[in-house]
Amino acid sequence: MSEKKEKQNMLGGAFHGMGEELKSRYQGWVDLSREDKKKRIIDLILNNAMYIMIILAIIVIAIMRPRFLSAASIINIISLTAAKLPIALGIAGAIVLTGTDISAGRAVGLTACIAASLLQSASYSSKIFPGLDPLPIPVVILAVAAVGALIGLINGFFVAKFKLHPFIVTLSTQLIIYGVILIYLQMGTNGGQTLSGLDPSYTDFISGPLFRIAGIAIPRYVLYSIIITAIMWVIWNKTVFGRNMFAVGSNEEAANVSGVGVFATIVGVFILAGIMYALTGFIEGARIGSAASYTGLNYESDAIAACVIGGVSFVGGTGKISGIVTGVLLLQIIFVGLNFLSVDQNLLYIIKGLIILLACAIDMRKYLQRK
Repeated sequence: MSEKKEKQNMLGGAFHGMGEELKSRYQGWVDLSREDKKKRIIDLILNNAMYIMIILAIIVIAIMRPRFLSAASIINIISLTAAKLPIALGIAGAIVLTGTDISAGRAVGLTACIAASLLQSASYSSKIFPGLDPLPIPVVILAVAAVGALIGLINGFFVAKFKLHPFIVTLSTQLIIYGVILIYLQMGTNGGQTLSGLDPSYTDFISGPLFRIAGIAIPRYVLYSIIITAIMWVIWNKTVFGRNMFAVGSNEEAANVSGVGVFATIVGVFILAGIMYALTGFIEGARIGSAASYTGLNYESDAIAACVIGGVSFVGGTGKISGIVTGVLLLQIIFVGLNFLSVDQNLLYIIKGLIILLACAIDMRKYLQRK
């Protein structure tokens, strides 16, 4: 009985504390001058302008196209979000370090091609490697993860060792990877063609139904994406490596003085990012049902936009996994909504560019206000 009372007292104390805090905030608002109140409201609107515009756009689309909120549409949005989450989780680490990674999309393409080539059906007549039976899926996952890690190692090494800007380094590796993709697709009997005819074990492992809602299947890769996100949350929030990443992103010199292994942290962040790109590529190969030289094209722009929308700041040292998930989800909602409105696909590039530009401007405004 005493234990129950103790819990009730603790709960009551917590609610009392919240009440006092709200009361204090309200009183602080009341004490502000009219001009200060106006400034606070304007700042609140400007700092959250991206979210406000996206929510308004969703409301307008839902009114104009009621099917936008149907079960099929919502499941499609969830599926697309799950497919694009790993690359965003990877590139977010580079942004936390005040950098970026524009090789991400090509890394996705290369790993998708490797996975597809190793998992083509034995009976498919146009196999890239005719004598090769489909390899075990765990072996292929490890293979593409190793390729992604190697790409990340190269990026991280040149950034950490020679203090080159990540944009320059990843621009270089982007071109190198694209060349490797073109050469790889020329191997065997493929002749540069799209890799298709994937083994059912691969496509079922990724796109097979996890369960159904209203008769509509949720693909298995949604579960994989949730697991990947949970692992990344633990790495970011519960490990020394995660703390070091934010320390280096906030102030590299101060982190170095305080004993943080800056070189190892930067290389580690890019290796982890490379593994995330590889997992994205592995999922994409089966999700789309094929892989080609254009697979992964411009995926990095979507990932960067999602990260910035989700609060991962280019000034460094700031970002949350929950924000990244929110950013990817909001971006996919917008893209699906624009498709419902039959917006020209070419306009999507303009819209993506505007979203990134506006999100970065809002992010910088918040930074300057804090400074």
